[in-house]
Amino acid sequence: MKRIAFLGCENSHSATFLNFIKNDEKFADVDVVGVYSHDRTAADNLGAKYDVPVLDDYADAVGKVDGVVITARHGDNHLKYARPYMQKGMTIFMDKPITVSEEDALEFAHLAMQNGVKVTGGSSLRLEAWVKELKGDAEENKGGETLSGFVRCPMSYTNVNGGFFFYSQHLVEIVGEIFGRYPKSVKAFMNGKKLTVVFRYENYDVTGLFVDESYNSYYAMRAVENEVKGASFPVTGSSPCFREEFDEFYDVLSRAEQVINFEDFIAPVFVMNAIKRSIDSGNEEYVKEFIL
Repeated sequence: MKRIAFLGCENSHSATFLNFIKNDEKFADVDVVGVYSHDRTAADNLGAKYDVPVLDDYADAVGKVDGVVITARHGDNHLKYARPYMQKGMTIFMDKPITVSEEDALEFAHLAMQNGVKVTGGSSLRLEAWVKELKGDAEENKGGETLSGFVRCPMSYTNVNGGFFFYSQHLVEIVGEIFGRYPKSVKAFMNGKKLTVVFRYENYDVTGLFVDESYNSYYAMRAVENEVKGASFPVTGSSPCFREEFDEFYDVLSRAEQVINFEDFIAPVFVMNAIKRSIDSGNEEYVKEFIL
């Protein structure tokens, strides 16, 4: 059996994953030993719906599981929830944002490396079919070298779950998947409920458009010398990317190698922090370099 716990179950991810476990024979060997949330009502409701125990504390499953799924809405809770399990070498699924602070991101990666922890997660949208297609095009220089790009995603700027950081990894990770996870700098422009960000790479720029609370609008485009290839893509609770990311966690839990290296896994945290510094300063801000 593969024993797992869900930590931070205030959003839809936990219910979606538990539904996969309950209804798909592929996951018949998964035993959910408990769910935890600082919002006890959310945990109780989920426990009752899927007939799983409710934990009183996020560390209660230490020593009892092979891996944990961390889907807390506030990214500041992610490392805190993960730390006692990582110290025991458990596999970690970490939802977006990986963390809020760059310091926590570095500690997360170092803990994983020191304890042989395998990680999955981040934004599920890196697994969207259209994002993967554009990524493949860019890697193969299909149509020619990249000249520019554009990505639009929702944002939630004013909330109790970390403000800008709560939702912004979706756009940042799509940009990173297609165009590279390490832009040199960013420049942010706020205009009402819209936030435009210019991501500066070595040989081209990519524009990102965050629209506050516009949760049904996603678009990605890549421009080359003789072509502009772009499309909108829907993201709903039934989007295949959610099943793909849980399949990835299950495979890693089953002793497969992790798909992404630690540097790329935490890179969005450094890009998001550069964007936030640019919002606050009004200046172009460099993305901080880091070494693991």
